[in-house]
Amino acid sequence: MKKYLILVAAACAMIISGCSDNNGNDDGGDPSTGETGLVFTENGINYIGNGDKHFPAPTGDYKLDASKKYVLRGWVYIQSGSKITIPAGTIIKGDKETMASLIIEPGAQIIAQGTSTAPIVFTSNQPAGQRKPGDWGGLIICGNGINNKTSQQIEGGPRTTHGGNKEDDNSGILSYVRVEFAGYPFETDKEINGITFGSVGSGTQVDHIQVSYSNDDSFEWFGGSVNCKYLVAYHGWDDDFDTDNGFRGRMQFLLSVRNPKLADTSYSNGFESDNNADASTEEPFTQAAFCNVSLIGPVGQDDNFVNLSGTGNYIDGGTYNPNNGSKLGQFQSGVQIRRNSHITLANSVVSGWPVGLIIENDKGSATQTYASSNNSVENVFFGGFDTEATSYDNTKDAACILGSDVNKNFTDRYSDNAGTSYDDSKPYSFSHSYVVEALRNNTVKETIAELGLGVLSGTNLTVAVAPDGTSILKNNALTVPEGFDTQGNGYAGAFASTSEADNWMAGWTEFDPQNKVY
Repeated sequence: MKKYLILVAAACAMIISGCSDNNGNDDGGDPSTGETGLVFTENGINYIGNGDKHFPAPTGDYKLDASKKYVLRGWVYIQSGSKITIPAGTIIKGDKETMASLIIEPGAQIIAQGTSTAPIVFTSNQPAGQRKPGDWGGLIICGNGINNKTSQQIEGGPRTTHGGNKEDDNSGILSYVRVEFAGYPFETDKEINGITFGSVGSGTQVDHIQVSYSNDDSFEWFGGSVNCKYLVAYHGWDDDFDTDNGFRGRMQFLLSVRNPKLADTSYSNGFESDNNADASTEEPFTQAAFCNVSLIGPVGQDDNFVNLSGTGNYIDGGTYNPNNGSKLGQFQSGVQIRRNSHITLANSVVSGWPVGLIIENDKGSATQTYASSNNSVENVFFGGFDTEATSYDNTKDAACILGSDVNKNFTDRYSDNAGTSYDDSKPYSFSHSYVVEALRNNTVKETIAELGLGVLSGTNLTVAVAPDGTSILKNNALTVPEGFDTQGNGYAGAFASTSEADNWMAGWTEFDPQNKVY
């Protein structure tokens, strides 16, 4: 999904002067007052933020205490020159009333380094059994990396602008972190994502992150070049992995799993990639590279799922509908490439979506006409779609991905102008040079079962996500593109097999956060 009040009272100046952690207090500040400049203890509860909805924390270095549990209040800004360190095992609960969000501004850092046995958890402050998407705002990290709009305000409403000229800008570390039930819609169409990255540079470490039940996108990147590994998007509301504004990171080992009852009014996708919302040709182009990805759509997870082609009334939110103004809609595609975006997707699995792939010339862009050096979908296994036509032509080395050239269209139709007109004599699969050049060695199966997916050992996720037995997803000839971790060789998708030894999610993920007692 593509305001602020600064504390200036004289009393605050006195607090700020004592908020350094030089006095040995783990939270920074003056322990004799209980007020640290970031953490405030009231009635036995440790709050991050003083209750003001827009709280710019005084400049300083802050270290939380893993033995404590924290409640995040309001929009807490970690300002330039500051650092917040969150130890392994720390639990931070977001306050619903104040739309709690933690915002790392350009020039600041977050050091959130959990472990596989002691992850850091950002979750809802609502009781177990009563948590819903959008219970709090989310985690926002902004840097001085490069985007194609120079400087822009981050999505969702916070004051923060991001962008600069530091390719290797370092916003800190996010490792073994869970973010649950975030994405509060503070205004219509202005939800905060589960995790939002704004111009985050390649000097930042991001790995082993799970976002669950976000009320908007699970992950979204606006520019920057941060590389990410081992990401899980679980039961999000809108898109799972959304890339915009010249994002050029390299992403490997990604899993998304959709809840059949949750989809957005804007039509939900696994990937959604734009250069800019207006389809401009500003550089750098969005040119993210993805490898070893598994996008598990709603089909096949529920025998009663009917809302594939704009029909049925199954997507109702169920017990997870927050009734907070977020609008329900329907699912669309595993992969949507549009608005002059350049993208690479290799050695991956896209299963159980109404449409496998959409490549469109939305808003007058020329996405379809790019050469293969700009866009590439190669060695991707597609299966279990609902679009009408199925075709494959070995002579042209291009598979019909049960796709469409048009947003919100569920038929296999060719259009070179985003749906202003159609040419039904040309099937989507090899109707223009883009597909012939950019779609290589892909495999299409009519059903999900033909892909040979099984359930991972060592986790409570019950959906089939990994190659099982003699699955066609296992092939020693599958090698990762240059620049990716060769650990991904020999198979397509996020996991090498169903064995516990290949389960990089073991120990730190959680697939029933609704009922988890924190």
